[in-house]
Amino acid sequence: MAVVAYSPSTSRARVTSALLRDRGAVLSTAFLSLIVLMAICAPLISAITGHGPNDFDTAAVNTDLGGVPHGSLGGISAEHLLGVEPQNGRDILARIAYGARVSLLIAASATVLTTLLGVVLGMLAGFYQGWVDQLICRVMDFLMAFPALIFMIAILSSLPQGNRPVLLVLVISFFGWPYLARVVRGQTMTLVNREFVEAARASGASTGALVFKEILPNLRSSLIVMTTLAVPGYVGTEAGLSFLGVGVQPPTPSWGQMIFSSVGWYAVDPMYFAIPGGFLFLTVLSMTVLGDRLRAAFDAGEAS
Repeated sequence: MAVVAYSPSTSRARVTSALLRDRGAVLSTAFLSLIVLMAICAPLISAITGHGPNDFDTAAVNTDLGGVPHGSLGGISAEHLLGVEPQNGRDILARIAYGARVSLLIAASATVLTTLLGVVLGMLAGFYQGWVDQLICRVMDFLMAFPALIFMIAILSSLPQGNRPVLLVLVISFFGWPYLARVVRGQTMTLVNREFVEAARASGASTGALVFKEILPNLRSSLIVMTTLAVPGYVGTEAGLSFLGVGVQPPTPSWGQMIFSSVGWYAVDPMYFAIPGGFLFLTVLSMTVLGDRLRAAFDAGEAS
């Protein structure tokens, strides 16, 4: 039976074609592109609207009614396109844009660090096996046995306020890498005994060549899918920790922080909750849908 080899460019073309035909993937990509653009252009948005994320606009709220925004939709107007926060009149659009910066930066950084740790340790365990595998697996089992969110809260509560985004990245990555490492380990153990790896080893290839030229390229599709699916989880984790008061601290804007601040205003200003909550929901949903469609596209490409 003849084996037909497809080039990486052919595989990428098939995956891209499959995603472009999928309405969910296209819509998710469009929304995520909007969020990324808002995050990048946050200073420009503030310059155009004339409202920074921490600028108070007392004229936009009714001080006689306890600081409720003027208007029936949380102060939405030509001057404040997404309304204002109660009491202080801070522009929600500016805070959403700067909050997107924080959320995406933390999620992306945690994903990069988690992927680096997961790939390196997972491949070490799967390639060398023996005592190396046993040691790494015991560490993974130890970390996965913890209820991660509870220990994140405990650790972050005990640390100084300092640079919270960096602390969040480190803590999230510390508890996140074992899940990726376990998958990488399993796939590496499957690949290490395949014919093409044995042939490369017999031809005198070094350990580095076996790992980086033979095994790692065959993990590419799995890594892309897993990292794509990890990002929405980290966005949600950052928002949850900020909501609980151990994540990003004021005055730095955060979607989770905004949702927490809106708790006492549900009845009189529901838009204050709905807007950051909607952005968080749609961002996580779009990332999840895109990751799922990406996985389906890679599976279809491999099956063909």
